[in-house]
Amino acid sequence: MPEQNTHSLSPQDCLVAIMVAVSVSDEKIRTAELVKIEAAVNLLPVFADYDIDRTRRVSQIVFDLFEQEDGLDALFGLIRENLPDRLNETAYALACDVAAADGSLAETELRLLEEIRYELNVDRLHAAAIERGARARHVV
Repeated sequence: MPEQNTHSLSPQDCLVAIMVAVSVSDEKIRTAELVKIEAAVNLLPVFADYDIDRTRRVSQIVFDLFEQEDGLDALFGLIRENLPDRLNETAYALACDVAAADGSLAETELRLLEEIRYELNVDRLHAAAIERGARARHVV
């Protein structure tokens, strides 16, 4: 199933996949998180040439993977294969923004952020700065 998609994920698809994964990690996809994902895809330069219609396909890949026992490992495998290292901190920043979008962080979201930080090899100091920025942008 996702095997056929392995080589067809663009770097932008990987960024979308990470955002969707954070959104579904607590098993509640909140409107604020969906709005954050859509805004990122519509506004950020990294998505300038991205076909927004692909978000649905990428989201379905994430949903399908999360139904499998080793789905998270498979997702990280796809991301490691297709996301250039130069976008690792971007991916982590987008993940943090989606997690913070609804004003609260579930334990599952925190664990997934930690795993993303580890899998993408984001330096702890850089991660702290990214997290602080996300927190500052989403204060109510």
